[in-house]
Amino acid sequence: MAIDLSASTVDVAQMKVVPRRHPWRWVGVAIVLITVATLIQGFLTNPRYQWGVVGDYLLSGAVLAGLGRTLQLTAIAMTIAIILGIVLALMRLSQNPVLRVVAGAFVWLFRGTPLLVQLLFWNFISALFPTISIGVPLLGPEFVSFDANTVIPTFVAAILGLALYESAYMSEIVRAGILSVDRGQFEAAQSIGMRRSLLMRKIVLPQAMRVIIPPTGNETIGMLKFSSLVSVIGLPELLNSVQLIYARTFETIPMLIVATIWYLVVTTVLTIGQFFIERYFGRGARPQAQGTPIGQFLRKAFTFHDKSRKESAQ
Repeated sequence: MAIDLSASTVDVAQMKVVPRRHPWRWVGVAIVLITVATLIQGFLTNPRYQWGVVGDYLLSGAVLAGLGRTLQLTAIAMTIAIILGIVLALMRLSQNPVLRVVAGAFVWLFRGTPLLVQLLFWNFISALFPTISIGVPLLGPEFVSFDANTVIPTFVAAILGLALYESAYMSEIVRAGILSVDRGQFEAAQSIGMRRSLLMRKIVLPQAMRVIIPPTGNETIGMLKFSSLVSVIGLPELLNSVQLIYARTFETIPMLIVATIWYLVVTTVLTIGQFFIERYFGRGARPQAQGTPIGQFLRKAFTFHDKSRKESAQ
């Protein structure tokens, strides 16, 4: 049976192509633009924001000192958390059941209790252990002992609380990264007699970094914000510093805006650093789309294409 396609071909050629309309999409865009414009108008015209006060205190000595303490807490706590997290992850992947149980119990304890509770616990540790002694456990003598308040002041208590809490999460991130490496890599390295430590350092961890880096960057940004909780134990970081100022001047909103601006500035810097670290460890792999506007901008700004090579390939 023959089918005549000429008529249908003529009909298709004579059809008028009309773009598909999306009325509700434009309605959504209009609502978003009106909302953004309203917020901007409020920021610019509401005198209660007191932008002059914000400008006066943005670079003040007390605020910058608090910012420095926040950065110090974030850097030290994250460094300890990453190192301890790697150790805990290797313990959980060990063939030794004792190491697996100890690491699992550590993660269960510190991941299962709120950070604020842990900070308060470490700050009042002297109520539980007035002195900290070093000696042979259970039966042996004590070699040396220290006053707990001297050994664990407020700053050390903040570091312990932040670092131990974060190390429980970092251990799971590192463990997931190690498990993401193909099992054949382990078997190939073991078949040529490579030691487990060398296998982890030279083969597994470099490949696992592609999986480890993105959540580690997020955890670092989270640590920056978690550090504000140490204000409850009286450590003068950024939030505590602005709280001390507005408790004296009663300019609460502008001082909170000052803290917000500095948190956003540091978060932006960390996001940019995370982008370049991800690109370094992800070289050779298929590029992934960056989800945040900052990531999309950096991806377009720092991705270069050789047009001549592309034309010659075509």
